[in-house]
Amino acid sequence: MSDEGLRGRRGEILAVAAQLFARKGYRGTSMRDIGDAAGVRGGSLYHHIKSKDGLFVELHNMALDGAEARIVAAVAPLDDPWDRLEAACVALLEVQLDPDSITMPMMNDFREVPDAVRAQLVARRDDFEDVFRLIVEGLPLPDDVDRSIYRNLLLSQLNAVADWYRPGRLGVQDVARQVARLFRHEGGTAK
Repeated sequence: MSDEGLRGRRGEILAVAAQLFARKGYRGTSMRDIGDAAGVRGGSLYHHIKSKDGLFVELHNMALDGAEARIVAAVAPLDDPWDRLEAACVALLEVQLDPDSITMPMMNDFREVPDAVRAQLVARRDDFEDVFRLIVEGLPLPDDVDRSIYRNLLLSQLNAVADWYRPGRLGVQDVARQVARLFRHEGGTAK
């Protein structure tokens, strides 16, 4: 989360709420839980936070904003399209697999939220995926490769790493580089 988003008492409440949502999910976290954990009672909490739905959307967006900024910074100095893809994969997995990150827990809770909230989350996620859309557009892929399918499969694979990855034999960057390598194509053949 950004420093600006975490200033003052409201920032403290946001930090507590983010951890609760990450640990207990949308349904498992109540406004009372947030208030109790932040040491804020009743009306005081609603002075800082208008609704659970709004809070969840705000935290989700802050998590994606941070992940997007990190990916954009990682690829900015690179010219080679395959290097850009690899750097984006590394940056995304570093964010997702950071034990203190709320990005994956916030992204995984789409099915738990009301439809109106889900629509907002999906819209922001789609905007986030534009970073990968631009990277994939710049790849020298064979003409018969559908870039939308390529991007969706790549992101699905990266998002699934959190389900099976355990620190040990390979580090986060090694796994990200392997995923990028598996998606590397030149002249119609895998490299």
